[in-house]
Amino acid sequence: MYHDHTDHSIETIRRDSQVLSHLPKLMVVNRGEIAIRIFRTAHELSMRTVAIFSHEDRLSTHRYKADEAYQIGDPSNHTPVGAYLAQDEIIRIAKSKGISMIHPGYGFLSENASFARKVEEAGIAYVGPTPDVIEKLGDKTKAREIETTAPIDG
Repeated sequence: MYHDHTDHSIETIRRDSQVLSHLPKLMVVNRGEIAIRIFRTAHELSMRTVAIFSHEDRLSTHRYKADEAYQIGDPSNHTPVGAYLAQDEIIRIAKSKGISMIHPGYGFLSENASFARKVEEAGIAYVGPTPDVIEKLGDKTKAREIETTAPIDG
């Protein structure tokens, strides 16, 4: 009986595929379960995924669930959380690795209009609300003003 020992795992097929290598690359600017869930969905959509991680998170699961992973800074430059807030470094890595989309995840930079704007200015799609919406609705007082003046069809 012949046994083919070629690795036919989805990871190998995705890595070696001529077609899939040209699909969109999604960077998730978060860690832990949030990043893992986004990676799972992106993989179901045949997207390539990219994780970032702090030095302290170098052994965290989320970085191994992505197709690629890059460390942000080093411990002398960033705190464990500060690495995930290093906007310019994140965008630099994204541009150098051919990222087509950035998903901010939850928390960290997800409510930061400046980051969303920088991502768009870098020519990368921001997966989330526009910077204007983040500015307006990220401030609870402004959001309440918009809510009270918005026309509501009943």
